[in-house]
Amino acid sequence: MHIEFRFYAELGDLLPPWRRGCAFQAEVAPHESAKHAIEALGVPHTEVALLLVNGQPAALEQRLLPGDRVAVLPALRRLAPESPSTDRRFIADAHLGRLARYLRFAGLDTLWHNAWDDAELVALAAAQGRIVLTRDRALLMHRAVRAGCWLRDDDPLAQLADVARRWSLPLREGGPSRCLECNAVPVPVPKAEVQAQLLPRTRACFDAFWRCPGCARVFWRGSHWRRMREAVHGVAAG
Repeated sequence: MHIEFRFYAELGDLLPPWRRGCAFQAEVAPHESAKHAIEALGVPHTEVALLLVNGQPAALEQRLLPGDRVAVLPALRRLAPESPSTDRRFIADAHLGRLARYLRFAGLDTLWHNAWDDAELVALAAAQGRIVLTRDRALLMHRAVRAGCWLRDDDPLAQLADVARRWSLPLREGGPSRCLECNAVPVPVPKAEVQAQLLPRTRACFDAFWRCPGCARVFWRGSHWRRMREAVHGVAAG
């Protein structure tokens, strides 16, 4: 059966050029759900904020009928602004290690491991209620993925800006709010307890230290911390 589709705004990035910015007809199997039909056209369900069938709001699970007109609106354009939230929890795929570090620096709970396969990542996301961050559209099409974000840019700071905008994230400048390596929350530690682990210049120049309870790494606000702060601040200001 033939269904008329129209994808709006940023969703056009996921379509062939001749299907962008216009209504088009597509062949759909009888009684197929809107979700399956939309994903068959290349758009993950996580990228859809609103679905209209014949002008009426509809669920992604709705079965389509011959002659239906389907309008699909993107998640990057919220119908109403959300209040800033720091309780979002993320999981990033193997190619997004630098983005994961920026999110952790900003205090956001972000899991990342470069050895996870898709099944492991999806299972963790489902079990812990995490938002999947990826540049792999197929990953977001897994039935168990409830929330996710397809990142359009290769640059980690542009990715951070996309995630912050989409999920209304306040990017804090303090830190390290989470361990950049293991995602645990570092705690203040007296200098006397860690000075044996420090290089002479670090001992001489810094007095405030934090230790990760997960991996035992020691942190201080040196040049690396300042570079991270400036990068995150630039994204927040933009």
